[in-house]
Amino acid sequence: MAEFKFTEAGKTSASKSGGSGNNKVGGIVFAVIIVVIILSVVFNCFTIVQEGFIGVKYQFGRIIQDDLSAGLNFRIPFVEEIQEVDIRDQIYSVTADAYTSDTQSVNDLQLKLNYRYSSSMLSSIIRDTGINNVENKLLVPNVAKIAKDAIGKVKAEDLVQTRSQVQASIQNELTEVLSPYGIIVTAFAIENLNFDPAFEASIQEKVIAAQDALKMENKTREKEEEAKQIVIAAQADADSQVAIAKAEAEAIALIEEQLANSPNYIDYYKLQKWNGVLPQVVSDGVNPFVTITGSEPAQTSTPSYAAYYPSAVNSTEE
Repeated sequence: MAEFKFTEAGKTSASKSGGSGNNKVGGIVFAVIIVVIILSVVFNCFTIVQEGFIGVKYQFGRIIQDDLSAGLNFRIPFVEEIQEVDIRDQIYSVTADAYTSDTQSVNDLQLKLNYRYSSSMLSSIIRDTGINNVENKLLVPNVAKIAKDAIGKVKAEDLVQTRSQVQASIQNELTEVLSPYGIIVTAFAIENLNFDPAFEASIQEKVIAAQDALKMENKTREKEEEAKQIVIAAQADADSQVAIAKAEAEAIALIEEQLANSPNYIDYYKLQKWNGVLPQVVSDGVNPFVTITGSEPAQTSTPSYAAYYPSAVNSTEE
């Protein structure tokens, strides 16, 4: 009996020891599961919004916030969800054919629209149109139609020459049509204009003729300007001659006035201009006096200064 009891006690002790080990392992596993759940919940509480995007928070599918900025944003796990919306410039391109007002065809017209979503109307865009439906619902029906209508109002030649103005008018009309839907138009461009080859050749010939006419007009203006300059130079020369003549006349008048007031002024003027050389022939009208130059001086007396300028001497004696 005693041995039986011992055996049962040993078995009971061993079973208790195994049960304690199982409990420890189960506790560890349960703790790990709890930690994983907690970490999962914590990580799901935050969502990162990238630069160039804006965050839209949904609560059970309903928009409760549409202006979450870039960075780390909080949400309630399994209750709220945050989705990113690209608010950078988007590009929409389309190829179309059009006709001008003079029935010239424009083939493979490349139209390019740059646009972005209005941040303040983001909720309306999502509710009424849908971010993924903006192109099909708003851009496809409007861009090509408005561009064709605008091109159809101008002549082909004017379209070539006023392309930038036509682009601006199309952009303005697209802005008016799309802005109520929260679409902001930032740019519009017509990237190429393909006309009929014969029409393009005629336009090129006309442009060349216009350039030649402009060159001739510039040459004509140049000639006219040269002629004006010649006239101006001639007039300036004439004015100069008149001025010189007036100056000479005034000088003569002053000299005449001086001679009238002082008759001996002419003799004084001659004396100022005399270089000191005596004349070779001096005559009083009857008996000339001749100076003969040679190797030996003439045996004649040198006449006095009075013989040449008697009036100046008489004036001095008076």
